[in-house]
Amino acid sequence: MTGRAPLPGLRRCIAASVAVAIGTLAAAACAADVAPSGWSLLPMPALARPLGSGVVTIAGGATVAVRGDDSAALKAVVGNFAQRVASVRGLPLRTTASGDGTATITFEIKADASVVGDEGYAITIDKAGILVTARTVRGAFNGSATVWQLLTPPGWTRGAVAQVPYGSIEDHPRFAWRALLLDSSRHYQSADEIKKLIDWMSLDKLNVLVWHITDDQGWRLPVPKYPELATKGGCREAVGNDSEVSGGRDTPYCKVYTAAEIGDIVRYAAERNVEIVPEIDLPGHSQATIAAYPWLGVTGKRPPVWTDWGVSPWLLNPNAKTLQFVNDVMDEVMRLFPSRYVSIGGDEADKQQWNASPEVNAQMKALKLASMDELQGWFMRQVASYLVAHGRTPVGWDDEVDAGVALPREQVVMSWHGDHDERVALAALRQGHDVVMTPQESLYFDHLQSTHPGEWAGPPPVVSLRQAYDTQLIPPGTTPEEATHIIGVQAGLWAEQLLTFANHQHATFPRIAALAELGWSPAASHDWSGFLGRLPAELRRYRVLGIASADTAFAATFDVSPEASGGFRVTLANQAVGGDIRYTTDGTEPGVHSPLYTQPFTQPAGTTMRAAVYAADGTLLAAARSIRLDDTTRYSRESTALQTCSGEPASRLQGAKSAGGTRPVYSVEIGNACWLWPQANVEGATRVTVTAERLPWRYGDEARGAIVRDRHGRGDAIEIHVNGCDGPPLATAPLAATAPSGGQVRREAKLSTPIGADAKALCVFVTGDPREGQWALGTISFSK
Repeated sequence: MTGRAPLPGLRRCIAASVAVAIGTLAAAACAADVAPSGWSLLPMPALARPLGSGVVTIAGGATVAVRGDDSAALKAVVGNFAQRVASVRGLPLRTTASGDGTATITFEIKADASVVGDEGYAITIDKAGILVTARTVRGAFNGSATVWQLLTPPGWTRGAVAQVPYGSIEDHPRFAWRALLLDSSRHYQSADEIKKLIDWMSLDKLNVLVWHITDDQGWRLPVPKYPELATKGGCREAVGNDSEVSGGRDTPYCKVYTAAEIGDIVRYAAERNVEIVPEIDLPGHSQATIAAYPWLGVTGKRPPVWTDWGVSPWLLNPNAKTLQFVNDVMDEVMRLFPSRYVSIGGDEADKQQWNASPEVNAQMKALKLASMDELQGWFMRQVASYLVAHGRTPVGWDDEVDAGVALPREQVVMSWHGDHDERVALAALRQGHDVVMTPQESLYFDHLQSTHPGEWAGPPPVVSLRQAYDTQLIPPGTTPEEATHIIGVQAGLWAEQLLTFANHQHATFPRIAALAELGWSPAASHDWSGFLGRLPAELRRYRVLGIASADTAFAATFDVSPEASGGFRVTLANQAVGGDIRYTTDGTEPGVHSPLYTQPFTQPAGTTMRAAVYAADGTLLAAARSIRLDDTTRYSRESTALQTCSGEPASRLQGAKSAGGTRPVYSVEIGNACWLWPQANVEGATRVTVTAERLPWRYGDEARGAIVRDRHGRGDAIEIHVNGCDGPPLATAPLAATAPSGGQVRREAKLSTPIGADAKALCVFVTGDPREGQWALGTISFSK
C-alpha cells in the first residue's frame, strides 16, 4: 500500500456505496456489468463488457511480452504468471522482451494509463490478443490474476487450447487494505507454508498479511538484543495435540522464525503484491514475553509460556524500562519489515495485575489518569509516537475505543467488535481514525463454518460462507466523509485450534472468496446468487492449485426419521442452499447424472445412501457423504448430532490421532460436559455403548464458568438420564482416570430398565470437574 487512506478513486466508490446504504442510487457509477459468456471472474471486476463474438486462442507456445517497463519486478510478475499457466493450465508460454504487438498476451505499464489508482488495470481482448494495461507493477499483477482466471473458465481441460471471448475489463479495488491475519504464535506455520498462503491469497487479489507473531503462547520473532525471547518465550510445554507436532509430550513446542526466513517471506510477498504487516501484541497477550524476561511484568515472577487459550492476566509493566524494551523490539521489527504499518495490538488486556500493583497505581495517579484503561491508552501512545517518529503508521485493535478511551490519532483501528451494528467501528471513525473492518461475527475464519457432522474443529458460533459474504462494512449512521476512512476489510485466522496447515486451508477456503469480493468488488455488484454462480470455477482453481478447500458449506446432510413401515424418511439439504444434490441408494458413488434430489422420500431399511453436490456445469461442489439406513441410524448418535444441555453453541474439539492416522472431532460445550438427544426414538433398548475422550483443559478464562458434577464418591463417570438431566437414571458407565489426550475409550453398560415409548429426551453428562480434564463424547449407541 502507498498511504494511510484509499486512493481518490477508491474514496469515490466508498462514498457511493454509503449513498446506497442511505437510500440513493449513486453507487451505480461503480457497478459491474455482467461478464461475457465464458468468463467466470472472482472477485467481480468493477466493469466487464463483451466486445463482439470473437475469441482469442491461447495454445502452448503462445508468447507473453512486456511493454513500457523492463524492471525486474514486472518480469517477476510475468514469470510467475507464465509458470502458473504452464504448471496448472498445462499451456507452456514463451516470455519475450518484444513489445511490438506480436505477442498473444502483453503487459504494458503506462504512467498515464486510464485506470483508477496504482492497483487498477485494464484488459482488452480482441483480434490483437490480450492486452493488460496498468500504471504500476502492482496493477499489472492484479491484471495477471484476472487473465489467469480468463484462462481457467468453467469446464476447462488441462493442456487443451484456451479460448477467451472478446471483451474489455476496467478494474480497481474498492478498498486499499484487503487482508488475512495469520496467527503464528498459537500454532506455527513453516516459511514454505506461509509462502503458499501468500501465493493463494494474492490470486484472489488480497494484498495484506497481518502476521501475528507474538502472544501468550509463544514469541516467534528473533530479537538479537533479547535472545531469551526466542529461547524461553518461543517454547511451551507440549500439551494435548501439540505433542503430535513437537515430537512427543516430553518435547517442548519450540518454534521461532529466523531473520533470513522473515526476509525471504517479505520479498516473496512483495513479488505478489502482498504486504506483510507484523503484529507485536501489547500490553496484553504478553505472558510469553514475561516468561522470557520477568522484569517486564508487574509481579517479578516468571510465568510459564501459556498452554491455555483465552485471555491471560499477565500484562507488561507500563513503565520506562518496559517502554525501552518495546522501542528496542520495534527497532528490530522495522529492520525486518519494510511495511509502513506495524500493529501493536492493544486488545484483551486483563488488568487484574495492574489493579493489584501499588507501583502501577502510583504511576496512574502521577500521570493524573482516571483509570487503568486510560493508563493503557497512555502506554500505547508512547509506542505509537515512537513508530510515527520513525516514519511508520501504528495499527491496533478497537478495545480501548470500546472502553471509551481515545487511541493515538495516527493509529489505524482494526475493528473486531461487530455487534450492535458496528457501533465500535463507528466510534473509531468519529474519533478520526482510519478503520479496517474485521468483525469476529462474520470474518473470524477460525470459527466453525458449518454445523455439518463432518465439520472440522473450531470454536462457535458458526461463520458461514453466506455470513462472510454479507458482512456489513459500512456502519449505519456513517456519513460519506466518515466512510472514506474505512480503508479495508480483514479476516482472522486465529490458530488456537488450527493445529496444522491443513486446518488452515480448511478454515480459509472457500470463505476467502467471499472476503476477496468484499474487499475488491463495488458495493453495487454484491449479489449472493451471482457469487454462487461464479464460485464453482473458483473452487476448481483452488483444487488444481493443491488447496485443501472445505466443502462443508455445500455438503449434503441427511435428516432421517424411522417410519411405522420399518423404512426411513430421508430429507437432504445443504447449508449454502446451492448446487444440485445427486444421490444413489445402492452404495455406489453418485455422479452428475445420478438422480436429482427434489423432495423427501422413503427408503427401506438396509439401504446405503450416498449424496454428492454438483454445480449446474457439472463441477463437484461437495464430495459424497453416506449413511446406512438401519438400526444403527436409529439407535446411535455422534456428539455432533446432539445439543448442548445449556443451549449454548458447541465447540468442535480435536481428539488424539488414532493408530490409523485419523483424528476424531467432538462437539463439546467447554466447561460443561453435557449433551441432549431431544427426540430419541430408542424404545426397547436394554444396553448402551459410549465412546469418549478426556482432553486437556486449556481454556483459560472459561474456567470460571465450568460446571462441576457430583462424582458420588466415585471417579468420573458418564451418566444417562431419561426425560431431562434430573430425570430417572438409565445407566452409569465408569470412566478410568485416563490421562488427557490418551485416546478414545469405549464403555458399555446395561440399562436400569428397558426404554419405554414415553422416553423422548435423553441427557448424557460426565461427572467430575472438567478443569481436571474435559471429557468429550464421541458416540452413544443403544441396542436391544
